[in-house]
Amino acid sequence: MRITLILCAALLTLLTLGSATAFAQGANDLPDIGSGANSTLTINDEYQLGLMVVRGLRDQGLILEDPEVTDYIQNLGSKIAAQIQDSEQRFTFFVVREGNINAFALPGGFIGVNYGLITATANESQLASVIAHEIAHVTQRHIARAIQAQGRQGLASAAALLAAILIGMTTGASDAVQAGIAIAQGTAAQAQINFTRSNEYEADRIGISYLAAAGFDPQGMPDFFETLSRRSGLAGAQVPEFLRTHPVTANRVAETRERAGQIRTIVRQESAAYAFVRERVRVLGAPPDNDLRPYYAALADRGTLTPAQRYGEALARLGAGDRERAASALVELVAAEPQSPMLQAALGQALMAAERTDTALAVLRRALEVAPRNVPLTIRYAEVLLRTPGGAKEAHTLLLDLFNNVPPTPEQIRLTALAASSAGDNADAAYYMGEYHIVAGNLPDAVKQLELALADPSITAVQRARFEARMKEVRDVLAESGKRRRSRERNTG
Repeated sequence: MRITLILCAALLTLLTLGSATAFAQGANDLPDIGSGANSTLTINDEYQLGLMVVRGLRDQGLILEDPEVTDYIQNLGSKIAAQIQDSEQRFTFFVVREGNINAFALPGGFIGVNYGLITATANESQLASVIAHEIAHVTQRHIARAIQAQGRQGLASAAALLAAILIGMTTGASDAVQAGIAIAQGTAAQAQINFTRSNEYEADRIGISYLAAAGFDPQGMPDFFETLSRRSGLAGAQVPEFLRTHPVTANRVAETRERAGQIRTIVRQESAAYAFVRERVRVLGAPPDNDLRPYYAALADRGTLTPAQRYGEALARLGAGDRERAASALVELVAAEPQSPMLQAALGQALMAAERTDTALAVLRRALEVAPRNVPLTIRYAEVLLRTPGGAKEAHTLLLDLFNNVPPTPEQIRLTALAASSAGDNADAAYYMGEYHIVAGNLPDAVKQLELALADPSITAVQRARFEARMKEVRDVLAESGKRRRSRERNTG
């Protein structure tokens, strides 16, 4: 999937007019409308820019839309971001379907991690160190400061920068996408914005303090830097992308090593989920024609597979259509680790794929009793219910309960709309499709869906009030956008 030049132009126009049509993922309110005439980028301006880039990545299918992976990376990032003092900055963490080793911060607190970087880490502290470094770039506003330092002031100029990113994405090539991201985060070479050496040192220094405060081993940062440097030396010209966008010198490694040694902290035990997620992204992130069963077979030839590697092998089998063997392996893993929601969710998936629906429902129902409102378990349970005669209503109720407590992703909003439709609640289905279009930045289509919801004669008074309030919010933003467009046309006419 590619973003077309037409979309790039549309987004450029949208941002140049200062229209804030973005919907904060999982939030209940449309963002504030920023002014395109500001001489500096506000926090909200940065959010709009970052959100547009994330939408572009999502439109191309470059974001790994998986409940287990998303839940893990968001929880990991949130633990680190929680160490920031007196900050209202919101953060969204996501995994990118790219095998090269890189991570990046976008304006507005959006932080992406390539699946290739996750599989390159040796432990959770190394992964957390990269996220902490990117968080520090955001909290220190290095991106906005770099844009302003180049004289690109105001939302209109930032929109032009965004358009360049999206145009680069139209090639569909990995290098072009990463180059576009590099522009946004201030790391591209030559005429593009560069993070300065002082920015990188500052992100190391502040990031390592976040890392330690969150209970991770601060040595994880210099350890990972050294690992990448060694890999670069062995591979010759194949320098990891992370080192291109975050150049690591021997002095920088030594400084982070010394700083980490001075920090006294209690390092908490690595989460059980880390090793399983590393194998999950290895399998899910690989190209569709890349069968990883031989990879795990080769590992088994060299020694006994770890539980996480056995989990990865089961996922590889499941992806290759070997459903019964995948389910059997996961039954054994669940028996050994019955408290693992990730293993229970995978077993439910495998059983559903093997058309053992009743058993899948039983497994997931028991797991939810132990871990109520666990996002991946709830999603997998709802997916099985939707394949069960008469199960749609329960799926709809379950998802509504979950997402009244946990912000949903766009795909989870769409699943809620599907559950409502399957349950015969056409008004709620239209409402949630409206929410999906809001997240996607398509407000006219959101209005159409809300109109369908309001036209349903069966809606309750509570539903009508909720739908009308949302309609007013969306129309207010559209009206403000039109007003700014007409004002610009008058000024330029």
